[in-house]
Amino acid sequence: MAKQTPPEILAKNTVAKSKLFAIEALDLRFSNGETRTYERMKPSGRNAVMMVPITEQGDLLLVREYAAGTERYELGFPKGLIDPGESASEAACRELKEEIGMGARTLIPLKEVVLAPSYFSSRMTLFIAKDLYPEQLQGDEPEPLEVIRWPLAQADELLTHLDFCEARSITALLLALRHS
Repeated sequence: MAKQTPPEILAKNTVAKSKLFAIEALDLRFSNGETRTYERMKPSGRNAVMMVPITEQGDLLLVREYAAGTERYELGFPKGLIDPGESASEAACRELKEEIGMGARTLIPLKEVVLAPSYFSSRMTLFIAKDLYPEQLQGDEPEPLEVIRWPLAQADELLTHLDFCEARSITALLLALRHS
């Protein structure tokens, strides 16, 4: 595959902003002279983690959490932002304690993914979490999260479950199954 020259960024402008998000317009000139304006979420500089916790009994630990985007409760793996000064593995351990009340002695990195590279720059590191032990930290969720045990042996059924539809959770599960 031939290496392509990235387009020249002619201008960056914030075109909309909310409490949580900023939309940025990029004026670009491509190597063939074409110009375009692309819009994206302005980079926040913060990445995230998601963990696939697997118990000694061979169960997956998931959380049922309200998702404002779909306006319903969704089933997925524990996840969260990496705090400034934290490594991805430190954030993974902290988020597990906050969301499922468990720490992990073993974290196996699976892959770093981007949700939609045309619009977002933030990366999420996916981990398998094993050798779990009870430890609770106070999280920032507005209500307690329901922790769901799901037999790893029934992962195919989880993939077809109506409430398990987040692309990052599905990706994490498929990579974890391939790793096993």
